[in-house]
Amino acid sequence: MSQINRAAVSIQSNIAEGCSRNSEIEFKRFLEIAMGSLFEVETQLIIIQELGLINPEELNSIFELIAKEGKMINGLIKTIKNS
Repeated sequence: MSQINRAAVSIQSNIAEGCSRNSEIEFKRFLEIAMGSLFEVETQLIIIQELGLINPEELNSIFELIAKEGKMINGLIKTIKNS
């Protein structure tokens, strides 16, 4: 669980740090790192589910939130690429 917590905190931390940078290229890089952390959280939850440590139905709403957050981050990345 501590691995999931660290990765989850890393998502927001990287977005915030990227916002503070002076270039869009660096902001994009931090957004990509945030996406990596988001995938890490998702992977850890899949592992927990596969090990039978949690009811899969309990994770459905979390997986929906992960997908939504991923779309938002990807939207920011695309906006930066197109500017």
